[in-house]
Amino acid sequence: MDDSTVKSKGVHYDRTVARRKAVQVLYQAHILGRPPSEMLAYDSFIEEVGVLPEYSRILIKGLAEHLEEVDSCLSQSSDNWSLDRMPLVDRCILQLAVYEMRFMDRVPVSVTINEAIELAHEFGGEDESGGFINGVLGNIARSDQFNVQGVEDV
Repeated sequence: MDDSTVKSKGVHYDRTVARRKAVQVLYQAHILGRPPSEMLAYDSFIEEVGVLPEYSRILIKGLAEHLEEVDSCLSQSSDNWSLDRMPLVDRCILQLAVYEMRFMDRVPVSVTINEAIELAHEFGGEDESGGFINGVLGNIARSDQFNVQGVEDV
């Protein structure tokens, strides 16, 4: 898909692409054992990702700044699953989604959850990835930190 097609689809599609690219960079950072911010500093990420949209950079930088808080939130909300036990791609998707849910006020929580589920279907290594991610993010969204109506229907 060329850039003119992407631009014509609007901001929602642009953010979908940005989330996908951010997950790919986070995954690569985990594999290489490097902080995500280092990946951004040197533009050292997989060729397939290409030029990162600004929203990808915002998500990755923000997650890097709040990773401890995000991981703590995930640990408390993922019943019987330590972060180390989670498939790596699922963990990357969850980290990105939790950051977006907690720190990006302009994005509705339900949109973040739906986007994360779509990323799980696209990248998840297991058939259960979408359901797992939906369950964890639903738990977080229904917790006291969010006042979200209708999340159980996501």
